[in-house]
Amino acid sequence: MIEIDGAHGEGGGQLVRTAVALSAITGKAMRLADARAKRDKPGLAPQHLAAVRAVAEVCDADTEGLQLGATAFAFSPRTLKGGTYRFDVGTAGSIALVLQALLPVLVASQAQVHVVVTGGTDVRQAPPADYLVEVLARHLMRMGASLRLTIPRRGYYPRGGGEIAAEIAPGALHSCRLSAPGTLRQWQGVAHVANLPGHIAERMRSAALAQFAGFRTSGRIAVRVLGTSEAIGQGGAIVAWAETEHTVLGAARVAERGVRAETLGEAVGHELRADLEAGATADVHAADQLLIYLALARGESSFLTRELTSHAQTAMWLISRFLPVRFATEERGGLFHIRVMR
Repeated sequence: MIEIDGAHGEGGGQLVRTAVALSAITGKAMRLADARAKRDKPGLAPQHLAAVRAVAEVCDADTEGLQLGATAFAFSPRTLKGGTYRFDVGTAGSIALVLQALLPVLVASQAQVHVVVTGGTDVRQAPPADYLVEVLARHLMRMGASLRLTIPRRGYYPRGGGEIAAEIAPGALHSCRLSAPGTLRQWQGVAHVANLPGHIAERMRSAALAQFAGFRTSGRIAVRVLGTSEAIGQGGAIVAWAETEHTVLGAARVAERGVRAETLGEAVGHELRADLEAGATADVHAADQLLIYLALARGESSFLTRELTSHAQTAMWLISRFLPVRFATEERGGLFHIRVMR
């Protein structure tokens, strides 16, 4: 039984999600204490509980102490299995964060899997749905994963009710060395609103495009205005991504009450352009999410990112508890060079 300190490093939900994923993948039982100890409301919220229960189902795990608000629980996995699954967060909690725990397990299962998760598709403090589809999924497919993500319906706070579907087929992950982005092929994006005035999405789009004024390559950001047949509740987001010869970079913001649409669009445009001009090969949001996949691929992988976050450092510490992997980090030329060796 591996003992995990849930207060280590960033001490939040990502540590919980990554711990159960690694337990399921390696078959090593673990006990986690002080779950989300560094958050305003410690313990498991509905989206964390949904993530742990989803992983438990696909590996037939025994659990102990798993309940809403729990600060400690035990997780004892059995065998990973494929099949068809449906999981419901039960609130507008982030589907993306549930998939953060579930996808590494499904990719590692080497089985045919179809899964639908219901909840919030575009939620504050979590990756929007379009970021998963256009950025994370592209990274994983470049590594050899056979993966398809779709968004049948959007859902927002407070009702949720959105859906993201994932289709995974057997496919081995391979290591990758992203030492340079290579030639920029295209950059694009999408700004969307649901059951809100279309000018909000237009303003997000215009502010993002303004950040690329004078840039060497032109791009486009689409606008989508969704109605009640396509989305439950009111919400929106803007996601932009750039495909280069060797990698994909992304930036995203979720619409919030009290935050101007221009502020959101400007932030997305600024982040993506900064990554492109710096020569990064993983944006700051992908950097911590990719670590578990790179650790599962044999050989040495590497990437360049503009920031080494506490989330990434915590993930490195945790992954090393389960897998025979080493991480090395070096700052040079305004970028962090991250190496993953197994």
